[in-house]
Amino acid sequence: MNLTDHPLAVVTGGGRNLGRQIALRLAHQGADVAVMSPDSEDLERVVSEIHGLGRRAHAAVVDITSEEEVRAGFAEIRHALGPIEILVNNAGIAGPTARIDEIAYREWQECLDVNLTGAFLCSQAVAAEMIERRCGKIINISSVAGKIGYPLRAPYAASKWGLIGLSLTLSKELGPSNVQVNTICPGPIQGPRIDAVIRDRAQEMEKSEEEVRQIYLSTMSLGRMVTMKDVADMVAYLASQAGDNISGQAIDVSAGYDV
Repeated sequence: MNLTDHPLAVVTGGGRNLGRQIALRLAHQGADVAVMSPDSEDLERVVSEIHGLGRRAHAAVVDITSEEEVRAGFAEIRHALGPIEILVNNAGIAGPTARIDEIAYREWQECLDVNLTGAFLCSQAVAAEMIERRCGKIINISSVAGKIGYPLRAPYAASKWGLIGLSLTLSKELGPSNVQVNTICPGPIQGPRIDAVIRDRAQEMEKSEEEVRQIYLSTMSLGRMVTMKDVADMVAYLASQAGDNISGQAIDVSAGYDV
């Protein structure tokens, strides 16, 4: 599944956690990688790691909720590394864990701005060049929460449902130009984000954190949470030639999450 032509990939939220894993996995596979985030310190560390793998890299400090910053950031990446062939819309936030009447409007709006509008703006920024070049891959990181009712997580679930709808629509719009658009829907991923969600959910449900963790695990047929590597491996597969005929799909990487 090596990317022998060394395409340029952009990974949003690429400075840490899942975004970092995706960026390094693509670089290991042979891609040059630009990582995008509002935090320059995180990005520079990942750029150094990518250089260590022998690939070109660039850090773009961008707030993906700003149309102006997105446009300037992608122009900066093109100037530094060339045309963009792979976009991974990974940036996202967990949003609040609370009942709908306890959620502030600003919390709702922030979650949609980052998780959905950011992906729209970044996809918009690469669409024209992918159409012109008649090649490209857009891979959006949604969640199994984008396929189910998810109590106490209304903003997050709504944004992830919306991201699947955006992906399906773009796959039809861009498919005639040989651009593949897919969504990856991870289940709960081992790491600090799900730990924080479990902590907040335990408080809302008046249960212990271990009880809530077991509730999550009981929904997965394999009885375990997925890892960041599992998700990064699926990104790498879709980004490779092996994924050239896969488009318009919302693919679960969830350890058998029961939706």
